[in-house]
Amino acid sequence: MPTIPPVPTLEPAFDVVAELGPIEDHGMTRVGHRRVVPIVGGAITGVFDGEILPGGADWQIVRADGSIEIDGRYSARGRDGSLLYLHAVGVRSGDPEVLEALLAGADVDPADYYFRAVVTVESAAHPELERAVYVASYVREANRVRYRAYRVT
Repeated sequence: MPTIPPVPTLEPAFDVVAELGPIEDHGMTRVGHRRVVPIVGGAITGVFDGEILPGGADWQIVRADGSIEIDGRYSARGRDGSLLYLHAVGVRSGDPEVLEALLAGADVDPADYYFRAVVTVESAAHPELERAVYVASYVREANRVRYRAYRVT
């Protein structure tokens, strides 16, 4: 009889609030409609507590249907002085009018759109964080994005 793999569960790991700068719209490039959203600060709390450092960004591709491919890369400095590198890859999608409202900075109920990502972590000081897979559920606000990352057990 073959062994059945364990069923994964989710346990809350950390929360991120990333403050955003103005969208840089690069227009239609060879890979699609490119946008870059600078990350200018923020906070991370949970299994790692610290500040999101300015200098990261979310490199986005806007699909023909208005959905957005997310590729966020940024760093955090912990209260202990250690560094954490986060890389989030995912998608934000929904009805066209909902996506337009988000782009305009409107307060939209997160139940009205889909915004999820896989988050990978690198840290020399906290290698235990590198030994897990994380998935995140997001809320987009006018000048920031918030998410909760869950460790997949």
